[in-house]
Amino acid sequence: MKRVTALILAIVVTITLFGCSQGSPQQINDLRNTTDGSLSFSDSGNSKESDSPDNDSNNSGTLGSSGSDSSSDESSNDSSDNLSDNPSDNPSVNPKGTLKVHFIDVGQADSILIQMPDNKSMLIDAGNNNDGDDVVSYIKSQGISKIDILVGTHPHEDHIGGMDTVIKSLDVGKVYMPKVSHNTKTFEDVLLAVKSKGLKVSTAQAGVVLDAGSSVKAEMLAPNGNSYKSLNNYSAVIKITFGNTSFLFTGDAEKESEIEMLEKGYNLKSTVLKVGHHGSTTSTSSEFLKAVAPVYAVISSGAGNDYGHPHQEILSRLAQANIKIYRTDESGTIIASSDGSTVSFDKAASSVKVEASPETKKQKAESPAETKTRENPPEEKTQLSSSSNNTERNTKTVYITKSGSKYHKDGCRYLSKSKIPISLSEALERNYTPCSVCGGS
Repeated sequence: MKRVTALILAIVVTITLFGCSQGSPQQINDLRNTTDGSLSFSDSGNSKESDSPDNDSNNSGTLGSSGSDSSSDESSNDSSDNLSDNPSDNPSVNPKGTLKVHFIDVGQADSILIQMPDNKSMLIDAGNNNDGDDVVSYIKSQGISKIDILVGTHPHEDHIGGMDTVIKSLDVGKVYMPKVSHNTKTFEDVLLAVKSKGLKVSTAQAGVVLDAGSSVKAEMLAPNGNSYKSLNNYSAVIKITFGNTSFLFTGDAEKESEIEMLEKGYNLKSTVLKVGHHGSTTSTSSEFLKAVAPVYAVISSGAGNDYGHPHQEILSRLAQANIKIYRTDESGTIIASSDGSTVSFDKAASSVKVEASPETKKQKAESPAETKTRENPPEEKTQLSSSSNNTERNTKTVYITKSGSKYHKDGCRYLSKSKIPISLSEALERNYTPCSVCGGS
């Protein structure tokens, strides 16, 4: 009964917030300078998606654009929502001052604060539900009281979980999210927070040009479609150019979205790449990486996470391309600064051991010499590894709380006094997920 009531509430809130009229994502002119910048639920699409970082499958629906509005103030400096026919082809602007990008350590999640010249700020994602207060505290510690542009790349909890807290705690100019809904309390909380502040949600899609001030060019290169099986491919991909330097933020965009960007012929080349999907092999394909050709790569992931992010294959791919890698799971919050000519980091780059490609490994495994010296056949090694992992999960103790959905390791700041010890295997069986801060084990 509670779930039915919550669902009805979410529908009412969404209809109130986004409006009832529908529009095609191809009708991009209708999105310019709309009075409410709103989105409305569309009847199309109810694909199943989940919050699993590597395999999504929980209920989701698409959001369509609604309304058309033009500002009465023609001299307004707000140039957001202008859609470029060919994103990233516009000439670079003249740099003034310094651009700072803060890759905030929110564990197995994303949150990126961008301080731009002209006293403008942007926040891309806000971590998990438990990260909201920490994200707000960090933003305030930088002397920022207003987020001019707030982007929720896609409606997974590890990206929009803390957005409601950010919206309630700070002044917010514009909110952008892709045209897709998600039947979770996390998504509902964001919509309620948006409504409570009298804000509207503008569509995040390829071609949107953001108002980042006179010195910075900020544009969206994805999503390019309106129907994906994976919520990750709805991710807003943003390129920011400052002088001769540029940053590409990819959310959790997977290979399908990467291929679309390549086929569109966008100028993807960037100085810094925020590696997609926490360094998962679902993203950062060889072709995409070649087009971006970054000097630096930043990976946001949690230490010891259950998904094995970042995956070694991706680390090796980056290292083989001589790209310097920075990781929040190793260094905590990472700050990149650009003067328009060069980019510098406040932390040391990660040292990565380059592993052979899967093809090379296969060739080695099949060679006669390798076969003779192998202690155990592949099947036995797999069984031994699996047995070892099962033993560890059965004996390892983690901690849960009465009302929480995460498991923690002892000493985590999110543990209450009523912490309950439980084996890791039992926690996983009961669908507890690891804490984004301590990693859970």
